[in-house]
Amino acid sequence: MTRAINLRIGAGLVLVLTVAALLSLVWTPYDYTVLSVTQKFRPPSADHWLGTDQLGRDVVSLLMAASVNSLAVAFISVGIGGSIGTALGLTASAFGGWVETVIMRVADLGFAFPALLFAIMLAAAFGPSLTNAILAIAFINVPIFTRVARGAANQIWTRDYVLAGRAAGASQFSLTIDHVLPNISATLIVQATIEFAVAILAEAALSYLGLGAQPPMPSWGRMLNEAQTLMYLAPQLAIYPGLCIIAAVLGFGLLGDGLRDISDPRLARARA
Repeated sequence: MTRAINLRIGAGLVLVLTVAALLSLVWTPYDYTVLSVTQKFRPPSADHWLGTDQLGRDVVSLLMAASVNSLAVAFISVGIGGSIGTALGLTASAFGGWVETVIMRVADLGFAFPALLFAIMLAAAFGPSLTNAILAIAFINVPIFTRVARGAANQIWTRDYVLAGRAAGASQFSLTIDHVLPNISATLIVQATIEFAVAILAEAALSYLGLGAQPPMPSWGRMLNEAQTLMYLAPQLAIYPGLCIIAAVLGFGLLGDGLRDISDPRLARARA
């Protein structure tokens, strides 16, 4: 029962976040790029549901627009890192031997290289930007998906139908595409859902440090950074983006946890 509730809560939070992001592409209560110093620090009202910030911008509009960046970074970075990592993991599992050893040692090296350090290097070389943040987050996803794909694929390669295909002369590539990948896709989807939460948190951290989205592009992390000197004057400016980050991370985390229970009945029985 608890697992079903967690899954519904996670799906609900993700749905709200997605709807807000899609809606902001066509409509926000106000133009978040327009500054109005005379409207700064307005309290919540019928005109400004969550008030305005230190530059007179509508907070609801900023939060909605920032949700687009968070979701875009999460989906693109996890998509890039997941695709590369899955391909490497499947290759390692299919060929084994020295190929598997080399790929997994490179993956271990990736685990030892912090994403924040990689983002700082990119910012130093090319300047801070959302693109560099996406590359940094994608970088940390490659070894994760490499390990997950390789571990799941190794189990499939021992199945009778795969062994029969190999005995019939099917190539490693065709067996991987026709049998291995379809049978580990559920595992990869669950892992991707969990990594979405990590990516959203990482994007907020990088933007907080000035390494992510740059003005005038809104970001929950940069909103936190801008509000840190206003904690006594307007603490709500830090609370609102903080709550959005918590809701997004919690939503994807609960959704991924629920999907993992559905895809693996043994986990569901163990937790019951």
